[in-house]
Amino acid sequence: MISLFNTPEQKPGLFDRMKTAVARTRDTLQERMDDLLTLARPIDESALDELEATLIASDLGVTTAQEIIDNLRQAASRQQIRDGAELRRLLKQELLRILNSVPQPPVRAAAQTEVILMVGVNGTGKTTTTGKLAAYFREQNKSVLLCAADTFRAAAIEQLEVWGQRAGVEMIRTRQGGDPSAALYDALVAAQARKIDVLIVDTAGRLHTKNNLMAELDKIRRTARRLVADAPHQTLLVMDATTGQNGLQQARLFTQAAAVSGIVLTKLDGTAKGGIVIAIARELQIPVRYVGIGEQMADLIPFDSNAFVDSLLEA
Repeated sequence: MISLFNTPEQKPGLFDRMKTAVARTRDTLQERMDDLLTLARPIDESALDELEATLIASDLGVTTAQEIIDNLRQAASRQQIRDGAELRRLLKQELLRILNSVPQPPVRAAAQTEVILMVGVNGTGKTTTTGKLAAYFREQNKSVLLCAADTFRAAAIEQLEVWGQRAGVEMIRTRQGGDPSAALYDALVAAQARKIDVLIVDTAGRLHTKNNLMAELDKIRRTARRLVADAPHQTLLVMDATTGQNGLQQARLFTQAAAVSGIVLTKLDGTAKGGIVIAIARELQIPVRYVGIGEQMADLIPFDSNAFVDSLLEA
């Protein structure tokens, strides 16, 4: 199979790609924290107040930032923070604690087609991300089929078809305005007949018609279950990192009604507020599964909490 990505010799490692993705957030943090984390400076109450303001500015959210600072303040009271280097280490530890406390999806057997629903508000990059995710699975030597179940947005089907062609993946579609569940039914039948590893379903994202949208997503889930046991196996919510706390509110609406199991955070490279990753874990208790780091087909990578925190707080 011709690789859709760079050759192994050219392909950057996960840490290097994550470091590039969070560059704007890291630069903003470093600019604010350089004085704060100077080795010679004592870590007092004023320093912790400055750190809290810095975390809030990076979009961790007030609640999450306060929790982190409260824990650091307790460590300081026990004289566990001697200098800036120690504060950096404990801050990394706090961020990892939050990210790793989120329940992870169970590992499932590969005996049947895995069905993944892609949900999210229009404009977050949902359809583009669906195509990139197809390319990612193809790179893992998995067979992939796309289902165009966003039948209401103008040009959504055509857009997904273009990304499917780029990824070398076939797509099941219906006419614009058709029944999304009917398209999914056809796709499920095709996936089972062809013994496809992964079926990725692009759904509508009309948040302004929330009740109708959620009813539609529920119908899609029921249709999937009738043909594939325990389907959908993943429901991935696509969020735009540049929307920050506003995007978090949209995510709450979807997680309440759409049984979201993971987050795909797009445009992480385009914001200085990458702290939203921490806020998602703390406030939604849903894991970030993938992050978008650019416009190219290969610019979707699995999220790794250690690589993220190390990239963010690199000394």
